[in-house]
Amino acid sequence: MLECQRHLFDVPREIAYFNCAAFTPFLLSVAEAGHGAVTRRGHTWKINSEELADGADRARTLFGRIINADRDAIAITPATSYSIAVAAANLELAAGQNIVVLQDQFPSNYYVWVEKAAQAGATMQVVPRPANGDWTPGVLEAIGADTAIAALPGCHWMDGSLLDLAAVGVRCREVGAAFVIDATQSTGAQRLDVAAIQPDFLACSAYKWLLSPYTLAFLYAAPHRRDGMPLELHSGNHDPSQQHGTYSAALRQSAARYDMGERTNLTSLPMACAAMTQLLDWGLGEIEESLGRLTDKIADEAARRGYAHPPRQHRARHFIGVTPPGGVPTGLVEALAADNVYVAPRGPSIRISPHLHNDVADIDRLFAALDRHVPL
Repeated sequence: MLECQRHLFDVPREIAYFNCAAFTPFLLSVAEAGHGAVTRRGHTWKINSEELADGADRARTLFGRIINADRDAIAITPATSYSIAVAAANLELAAGQNIVVLQDQFPSNYYVWVEKAAQAGATMQVVPRPANGDWTPGVLEAIGADTAIAALPGCHWMDGSLLDLAAVGVRCREVGAAFVIDATQSTGAQRLDVAAIQPDFLACSAYKWLLSPYTLAFLYAAPHRRDGMPLELHSGNHDPSQQHGTYSAALRQSAARYDMGERTNLTSLPMACAAMTQLLDWGLGEIEESLGRLTDKIADEAARRGYAHPPRQHRARHFIGVTPPGGVPTGLVEALAADNVYVAPRGPSIRISPHLHNDVADIDRLFAALDRHVPL
């Protein structure tokens, strides 16, 4: 277990911030890396363009360590939606087949599939929300002989209710379906092993649980998915042996062929590397268990007040959705923010997502504020 790490964040004591599933605050080390990067960018004569690719490869290596993949498996993209679009462009879908998704799935892993299904004459197979918070049985039942693609998250973005990704991976391989994961709400706060899950593609934005800047994301591509077509064609995703003034039609023989243009961002990559280095120093298992200790406390306090929430065995350890008996009152989030308590409304629930800057005192403040503003 990790003790509270508030000293590594710039979160004042009077702030109880529980909205990390939207944005995590920067670590002090990440902000420092950003300031240094901006200063360096102002001195352009000190920048060696031949070294730019090193920053991208360092980021690939660190993200690969977080999900148990090698550097060649990772592409750098600007957003989960971009990564999912790469996956969609490189997967086959025929008329009469279906794509399995969850009810109220996050849009970045939904809209592109609706469009792809419409163009192919395929259908969307939407798994309804389970009463007990356990999505896995419904997902396994929905994936059948007519399923071409299962496009799913690691946990539901509204309340943290879980899927057993390894079991879903087994089912997809049994029926020959491609498996695409949006792991944005999992990676960095939850143990995740692509070698065990074996997805075709896995996408992750960096600004949530990776503690990194916005407009940066990563895409994992399985070995058999590294020969597809990227969304963009530029020098960075072509044969790196090419020389200035010459051209090569050969794409990189790795997931880097899916890189976005200008992937070697001089500001965001140093910040992301600082963040992922800290995550690995803490340990993904230690982060998950430490955040689980906080969400267990939140669940206990919610249950004492009659709030509904997914049971422990069917929810992620790092965030939780709780629903008051009378629903979420209008204006609640604004009223809590006026008390320096920050959460998010998601569907019928109040989504509470802590990080290592939080402690029990923050939870006490959260529920004291809820008691003032939520009628029981």
